[in-house]
Amino acid sequence: MNENQLKEMVEKLLTEMVGETNKETIEKATKQCAESLVNSDECLPDITEIDLKKQLLVENPKDEEGYLKMKAKTPARLGVGRAGARYKTITALRVRADHAAAQDSVFSYVSEDFVKKNNLISVETLCKDKDEYITRPDLGRKFSEETLKTIKEKCGTGKKVQVMVGDGLSSAAIEANLEDILPAIKQGLKVYGLEMGEILFVKHCRVPAMDPVGEVTGADVVCLLVGERPGLVTAESMSAYIAYKPTVNMPEARRTVISNIHSGGTTAVEAGAHVAELIKTMIDKKASGIDLKL
Repeated sequence: MNENQLKEMVEKLLTEMVGETNKETIEKATKQCAESLVNSDECLPDITEIDLKKQLLVENPKDEEGYLKMKAKTPARLGVGRAGARYKTITALRVRADHAAAQDSVFSYVSEDFVKKNNLISVETLCKDKDEYITRPDLGRKFSEETLKTIKEKCGTGKKVQVMVGDGLSSAAIEANLEDILPAIKQGLKVYGLEMGEILFVKHCRVPAMDPVGEVTGADVVCLLVGERPGLVTAESMSAYIAYKPTVNMPEARRTVISNIHSGGTTAVEAGAHVAELIKTMIDKKASGIDLKL
């Protein structure tokens, strides 16, 4: 509805309410009302702010307290109620909103300002855009020779630890967790007498992108913080993939992973401390993945 249509509707309603057609009075009231609506900063509440674990839509439940206790232990959509044979409107809208958030996270990019703010060295894989990233996973694992040269120059060689950040399948996960997990990793490594050095940010990143980085830098351990594939529970889940002396085409079994890093799972600070501990253990035992006996 445009502004003229809105004015016409308000004018008609006011005429019916006051029972007169005083043109000057109607036009003045119409203008004030229309301007207040058009220029309003108000918007509908964000339905995703509702805590699903506290929302019970079952009418007259036999055991409300028991229902809520059960909901508190799982992110599953329990107690959504029904309207006849269908979901309630609020449930259907929430599913669509969460699905939209997941899609946005996959197809949006980590802000360049965020990358600069956190002093990350920005590089990218062979993928040209998001469409190619989704359809050609192989290109998300590789870098051009020029990019590998840049990585080697800026990160150096022979370091004990190389930390890198990849957008992966969720840019939201990186922006939501990185500023909490990096200080925790850095502090943990400092306790063990280890340093992180320069941190890479990899655009259009797949997990095996850490392998050529490991080869070109010669780091003992490479840790990749990457956005996970989002779902309807959260679009902000990140994983940490860690490997001892990774090499291109190595078996996936050589990677150790900490997953579900987000506010509703393993918190970023807790995960950071665990990452630092794992890195120290890998360096001591010269192994990772299934070869690492904890």
